[in-house]
Amino acid sequence: MESLALRSLSTTPTFSLPTTRSALFHRFPYKPISKSPPSIFPSHSRSFPTLRSRSLSLSRPHIIRPIHSSSQNDTASTVPPTNLPSPPPPRGAKLLPFVISISIGLILRFLVPKPVEVSPQAWQLLSIFLSTIAGLVLSPLPVGAWAFLGLTTSIVTRTLAFPTAFAAFTNEVIWLIVISFFFARGFVKTGLGDRIATYFVKWLGKSTLGLSYGLTFSEALIAPAMPSTTARAGGVFLPIIKSLSLSAGSKPGDSSSKKLGSYLIQSQFQSAGNSSALFLTAAAQNLLCLKLAEELGVIISSPWVSWFKAACVPALVALLATPLILYKLYPPEVKDTPDAPAMAAKKLKQLGPVTRNEWIMVGTMLLAVSLDALGIPSVVAAMIGLSILLLLGVLDWDDCLSEKSAWDTLAWFAVLVGMAGQLTNLGIVTWMSDSVAKSAFGVLQASYFLIHYLFASQTGHVGALYSAFLAMHLAAGVPGVLAALALAYNTNLFGAITHYSSGQAAVYYGAGYIDLPDVFKMGFTMALVNAIIWGVTGTFWWKFLGLY
Repeated sequence: MESLALRSLSTTPTFSLPTTRSALFHRFPYKPISKSPPSIFPSHSRSFPTLRSRSLSLSRPHIIRPIHSSSQNDTASTVPPTNLPSPPPPRGAKLLPFVISISIGLILRFLVPKPVEVSPQAWQLLSIFLSTIAGLVLSPLPVGAWAFLGLTTSIVTRTLAFPTAFAAFTNEVIWLIVISFFFARGFVKTGLGDRIATYFVKWLGKSTLGLSYGLTFSEALIAPAMPSTTARAGGVFLPIIKSLSLSAGSKPGDSSSKKLGSYLIQSQFQSAGNSSALFLTAAAQNLLCLKLAEELGVIISSPWVSWFKAACVPALVALLATPLILYKLYPPEVKDTPDAPAMAAKKLKQLGPVTRNEWIMVGTMLLAVSLDALGIPSVVAAMIGLSILLLLGVLDWDDCLSEKSAWDTLAWFAVLVGMAGQLTNLGIVTWMSDSVAKSAFGVLQASYFLIHYLFASQTGHVGALYSAFLAMHLAAGVPGVLAALALAYNTNLFGAITHYSSGQAAVYYGAGYIDLPDVFKMGFTMALVNAIIWGVTGTFWWKFLGLY
């Protein structure tokens, strides 16, 4: 987050000496005085510990204000304080999810007969892998911790040698994902994402529908530079949407939410998947999909350009259609927002001209994309870009160290990719694909999509099922590049079907503007809409590109 200078406070607090002995033990609460940086939404922005933008309030140093008891007797002054710390959360694994996750692997290993085509080593690794995946769904421990337990089990049982088990930690795609998180932090820290979104509000925000299109287009524009829908949702768009909604009298958790907030949240939520599907670097799971496809022999040349070329037509059609369809199916009560452009203009004026760090961020992203287009490996281009940001002070190493999600992703992505790769090497994926009768392309795609109702993570879904479903597509005779890209695009589109289907789903649902039944209803409805748009336009566009 971009550093903002805060002038020191000259106010000096005064204290009265306590008049009773027991009052000496009275706990004086802290009462901070804060002042927000220039923003059109100074008081309603949502605070996120690691995904903060310039629209979020920054607190000044605390000023202690003593609270004096009105009573003069010891009894009144010894009332227990009300700000006692909450009890610590339970530690260790959750018992029931732990037992279920472990049982799944044990049942497969010892009770299900091993097929003759599969080696004992492969069958044992499959049982460990299934227990790992079950734990990712049921969450007996945090994702990274559970993946580490699975990795340890594969080594302790001598299913995998230590170098083999840790081989994926040197994977180029894994490190590209990690570096992408650092780029996302830089984009939020400089305030560039906030500035871009505010410009679109200024240009298109006179009506509720126009406001929705402005927010949708701004996310599509910044998506390739922020490879996390959760970061975009929590760090940029939710604070803007919440401020605009509150200014229109639309409050979370009551009937007024339908005025504006519910529609804007739903529209942004349902559009985010298409923004992520439009660019290879718009979501971490996109890179993981291509790496898993490569392990099955599906190589996509010039991946960034090839991805965008295949996705651009269906994704842009869906981005244009989504706000309008939801405007009809889930209409806001407030149709016009005449004050929004003025609010945005005021904020832009307060923000001032584009800062040095913002220009560096823009230039670095353009350089990284250009190097990738020139044939330089994507991870090398990303490393060069990150080095520039560190050298010029846009990011510092503490920013990278504090990006916990990046290091957590490194741990569990590498474990999943490593296990999936070894399952392929040991013949498990080939056996599974040969065991499935040849199915139509649409049936396989629909199955892959609908199974996500059982998952709480897009990347977890990819690690668990992408390789198997791609192998089924290949066994069914579907061209490799088409199958790999279609499954990857699908991975982004199912991120809005439930309130737990992705990181951004939790962020938007947690805002309190949309009811749970509406999440499932609109999620399923827009899933059908996306299936029609991508199915129809994709069929003709991919035929034109020669993908089949």
